[in-house]
Amino acid sequence: MQKKRNTRPTKMYDEIVLDTKAVVKVTKGGRQRRFQAVVLVGDKKGLVGLGIGKANEISEAVKKARQDANKNIIKVPIDQGRTIAHEVRYDEGATKVIIKPASAGTGLVAGSAVRSVLEIAGYHDIISKSLGARSKINMARATINALKSIKTIDEVCVARGKTKEEILG
Repeated sequence: MQKKRNTRPTKMYDEIVLDTKAVVKVTKGGRQRRFQAVVLVGDKKGLVGLGIGKANEISEAVKKARQDANKNIIKVPIDQGRTIAHEVRYDEGATKVIIKPASAGTGLVAGSAVRSVLEIAGYHDIISKSLGARSKINMARATINALKSIKTIDEVCVARGKTKEEILG
């Protein structure tokens, strides 16, 4: 009699391998070399996740990072189907990321890791600036945390106990 495996269907997300690098641990017996991978997953409709994996081979590190990213998926608000509701600033380590909403047709004005996170999350019109260290993992973390901190108009209405008309003027 065979055991049935729990095979629940997993959602298929788009994937971007943000960074791979060799890392070394120095021990008494010598240097131990492994690989680290940083992977972004998302559906381009408001879901995005970041994962890190380490292994003896690059392919295994990417696989672990993909699994980690799937565990860490968050929902981010997309205003008018293309941008964010308000300007956000966030620090992660020595990296500072500033993200601003842009008018329709502007496109994504962002660099490297920030652009990758915004693309895979599903944004189309955003202006961004990165300050400080340019570590890809810190830039990606800062961008995701900045997107998490965005408040929608409905959340602001509930928090203040007012209607949309009172807040918007």
